[in-house]
Amino acid sequence: MLIETLGAAHDLGRLKEILGVMVRHGFGDTVRRLGLADKLERAGQALHWNLAGDLTRIEPPVQVRLALEELGPTFVKFGQLLAGRADLFGPDWIAEFEKLHSHVPAVPLETLRPQLREDLGGEPEEVFARFDTEPLAAASIAQVHRAQMHDGSAVIVKIRRPGISEVIEADLRLLERLAALAEAELPALKPYRPQQLVREFARSLRRELDLAGECRSAERIAGNLTSLPFIVVPRVYWEHTSERINVQELIQGVPGGQLDALTPEAGFDRTVLAQRGAQAVLKMIVQDGIFHADPHPGNVFYLQGNHIAFIDFGMVGRLSQRRRDELLHMLLGLVERQPQAVAEVLLDWAGDAHGVDLGQLETEVEAFVDQYHGVPLAQLQLGQMLADVTAILREHHLGLPPDLALLIKAFISLEGMGRNLDPEFHMTTEALPLLRQVMRARYQPRALAGRAWQTLGRALATIEQLPDDLARLLRNARRGRLQVGIEVAHLKRVGDQIDRSANRLSMALIIAALIVGSSIVMTVQGGPTLFGLPAFGFLGFFGAVVCGLWLVRAIWRSSHHRDDD
Repeated sequence: MLIETLGAAHDLGRLKEILGVMVRHGFGDTVRRLGLADKLERAGQALHWNLAGDLTRIEPPVQVRLALEELGPTFVKFGQLLAGRADLFGPDWIAEFEKLHSHVPAVPLETLRPQLREDLGGEPEEVFARFDTEPLAAASIAQVHRAQMHDGSAVIVKIRRPGISEVIEADLRLLERLAALAEAELPALKPYRPQQLVREFARSLRRELDLAGECRSAERIAGNLTSLPFIVVPRVYWEHTSERINVQELIQGVPGGQLDALTPEAGFDRTVLAQRGAQAVLKMIVQDGIFHADPHPGNVFYLQGNHIAFIDFGMVGRLSQRRRDELLHMLLGLVERQPQAVAEVLLDWAGDAHGVDLGQLETEVEAFVDQYHGVPLAQLQLGQMLADVTAILREHHLGLPPDLALLIKAFISLEGMGRNLDPEFHMTTEALPLLRQVMRARYQPRALAGRAWQTLGRALATIEQLPDDLARLLRNARRGRLQVGIEVAHLKRVGDQIDRSANRLSMALIIAALIVGSSIVMTVQGGPTLFGLPAFGFLGFFGAVVCGLWLVRAIWRSSHHRDDD
């Protein structure tokens, strides 16, 4: 039903382009198994199967990366999202996804000018005291220009590319439909949860398209970090900020990748910087529940006085209170070597564990945590421990919830940055005091009373509504309107198989009728002849042969596809 449900002709053209890239990069068999090639041909589109190159010596992760790069910005960003899903993909896949970069040329200012004029309410040279025509940086969604306010403040102007929203929405429509088809037709992909991955990606990418939303996240995080005066978040100039443009303070310092410049002579203490960065990110994650989800060196600047500035809040993670409580228990279990606590949290996170040996999973997690018994706290690498735990889940075909996958990626990036700054940096020594502080605060009398009051309120509301719910249930039962929903997995696929079988049975009956009827006609004397035989009898046998060959081919193709599955 994919082709039939496409909303516009350009979607069909884009689908052909996507499938063509898949064929060129060695995934033609997947296209055939999805049944998309035949549907495209019926829609008047044809794939060029002979364009597939010799990719036998290229590993599948490399093939996928090359295909994503060729498909453009939306798919590159999808691959970058997958780079954070160590719970679903092995190290070789993650390493390839991390190589993905958007090679996008900058948009000329004259192309941007009509949109800028509309968003700023005037020409950029009039709104700003100075506006650089050459971009400072360019990416797939937006590009950045330097400017200066009339009061002399240096700022950056982030401008969304014209038309990029429509392109991304079209790609997301196709991705959502392809994910649904892949999950239904390719059982091997089901553990990777294609539809959930695409939904998560679509939410993240749509948030990133809203440049004003990025600034709201930045201001919220800045407010949460007021207790840490050494953390800097760029100021937002709201009078010039909207969905397609934002204006923020220009941060001038040492970029996170230039570690050689962080010398004592320049006024920097790398040990202090590592500790302060860890304190900030741990507070965001454990206490506040909203955090910078991509704290790589390109999004960090080091300032005089050992201050740290975070920029680019396009990717922000959020954790509910319940999730933060679970995270606290798991991190404390890892740091304090309590395997049972870690196993319980992971089993809760695993969610739908149908077909998984939960006892074996719990045993493996306990054995993993127990191996650190007696290891000094300073030698524990928390990021690596989290990565190893997700590897255990991956082996059992269990995925983490999307918010936790983003969090673990941030944890691993943070620990790597800390060790680059200070080889003696240990995340566990920084995390443990904060974890214990938050846990103590959670069980203080006032906090316990607050949670008890909330629980009591919910319970009373449920009890209050119970008579109405029961009355409604009984009323529907008396009227015969009580409904029970039963979900049968792959029901459509079973129906399609029954439909094909019925068609073949009907064709077999037609063939039998043609043979019987033609045999009777052959015995009748007179009438037109063909090759010395009664014409109608000959045509009947010929039709039976053609139909029989079609039936044999259909049965053979069906059997061949089952063998491939």
